[in-house]
Amino acid sequence: MTDRVEKIPVVGITIGDINGIGPEVIVKALRDNRILASFTPIVYGTNKVISYYKKSLNLLDLNYQTIKSATEAQIKKINLINVISEEVEITPGVPTEISGMISFKALEKATQDLSEGKIDLLVTAPISKENIQKSGFNFPGHTEYLAEMAGVDEALMVLISQELRVALVTTHIPVSEISKHLTKERLTQKVKLLEATLKKDFNIIKPKIAVFGLNPHAGENGKIGAEEQQVISPVIQNLKNEGILVYGPFAADGFFGSHARNQFDGVLAMYHDQGLAAFKALAFEDGVNYTAGLPIIRTSPDHGTAFDISGKGLASEQSMRSAIFQAIDIWKNRSFQKEMSRNPLVIQALKDKKDDDAE
Repeated sequence: MTDRVEKIPVVGITIGDINGIGPEVIVKALRDNRILASFTPIVYGTNKVISYYKKSLNLLDLNYQTIKSATEAQIKKINLINVISEEVEITPGVPTEISGMISFKALEKATQDLSEGKIDLLVTAPISKENIQKSGFNFPGHTEYLAEMAGVDEALMVLISQELRVALVTTHIPVSEISKHLTKERLTQKVKLLEATLKKDFNIIKPKIAVFGLNPHAGENGKIGAEEQQVISPVIQNLKNEGILVYGPFAADGFFGSHARNQFDGVLAMYHDQGLAAFKALAFEDGVNYTAGLPIIRTSPDHGTAFDISGKGLASEQSMRSAIFQAIDIWKNRSFQKEMSRNPLVIQALKDKKDDDAE
């Protein structure tokens, strides 16, 4: 009997805004050829941009091949798909119309290949949300775009590090509008999405979830806002009655400032900065942004375009590398669960039938 050969996943990597640090962290993350034993990368961008950053960073031993289709990708090689044929002007630190267009075209092409099964998972380099929207990208960010492309009403943004998993109820909306978006239905859905992803994508059988309040000190029993009493606490109690291990509401500052965060498998914050400010302070170097609740797998570094340091060789590739391997871990977890859910009796019956037919 021979051992089964483990499949090497094909990872699509979008270049992001070419005048940000996306291209730099990509080539830095892929420069060690030893990691190519774990996955087959396809970079969606332009040959000129990758060549420019390869030379500017003096990574002369970085080799890659240009392909026309994801089906042509070769293992143990860095593969590149050109998403535009036009001449490209590279201006590090200065977003341009062409840089926004390339980031959108790279995302479109990679998403198409992902939907057609040509790549197994997606890792996105940072985009300029303002700049990409000039090219017809009518979404607040990657999360909302991918949710619509996947036909899902709600996705869940989850920031991941070795010690923390922080999810958000609301994402890219003004602070003044958070309260009206915080409904019992929405909060219930987000808790259930987080529980499902902790089980499915992280193999945690009975995850414990901490839920934050919206107001300072979690409302102080109604003295500083009513959302905790009217929405958050009733939802937590209802979900507990369903058997979900959910606790709170916790005050965000006290929670992050203590060891309480080590007692939970996931944290649900009410809005963007409530969860991300503390997360990035604790795990900026290796943090990963994961879009949960989708049939596909997408991760991203937890930093932005960083135009202020673009082209200076100062950007760390650690978050990009973490995003790649986090996506691979989730892919492996899903593959394992799919394998375990297969009915062994049916498989054995088919094998017995084949053996009988051969006699």
